Amino acid sequence: MSDKMDNTNNEEKTSQKISEEDIEAVKAAEPEDIKEKEPLDIKNEILEWFESFVFAMLIVQLVFIFLFRIVMVDGSSMNNTLVNGDRLIMTHVNYTPERDDIVVVDSEAAGKILIKRVIGVEGDKVVIDYMQNHVYVNDQLISNKHNKEIMIDNGYFDRQYQAEDGTYVYEVPENSVFVMGDNRNDSKDSRSIGCVPEDELMGKAVFRIYPFDKIGKVD
Repeated sequence: MSDKMDNTNNEEKTSQKISEEDIEAVKAAEPEDIKEKEPLDIKNEILEWFESFVFAMLIVQLVFIFLFRIVMVDGSSMNNTLVNGDRLIMTHVNYTPERDDIVVVDSEAAGKILIKRVIGVEGDKVVIDYMQNHVYVNDQLISNKHNKEIMIDNGYFDRQYQAEDGTYVYEVPENSVFVMGDNRNDSKDSRSIGCVPEDELMGKAVFRIYPFDKIGKVD
């Protein structure tokens, strides 16, 4: 009888020693897949997703404000490289113009925004020979691969630069560029408005995003 009472007392003492903290510790030691899961809060899930989406859109907007801009081609002066309605991504951070770049120009002389190709930079000598359909930069013949068609002297160009019939010579001043459209017979560019000051360059067109079947690098 005494032994039974001792065993009963021991069991009671053991049960009294198991606290709530002990129970929680045991639960924490259980494998993840058998722990009691909290019910899914749909509202919180949607709110967290929406906050992530807004944050991502904000980052994209900041990137385009400070690093890139989207511009649209207006007109046919860059055919066939670019056509009317094309959407381009333009970069403008720490941009230094180089020959053959396609640039966006906020032209005071033209009174509008232009998209053209850089032919010469400061210090360059540009010679355009319409009789031979050739353009020389510093006496080096440049490629005609971008041109839509054979150039003609349509009488629209500034005659002060005419050296002889069909030949024009331009000296590119400091902090300026000489630009032309790839559609050279239908382009308002440095032949008529003069060299473009670098501070009128908005940036370089680097990528076409529309139309979708022409997405890719611009060159």
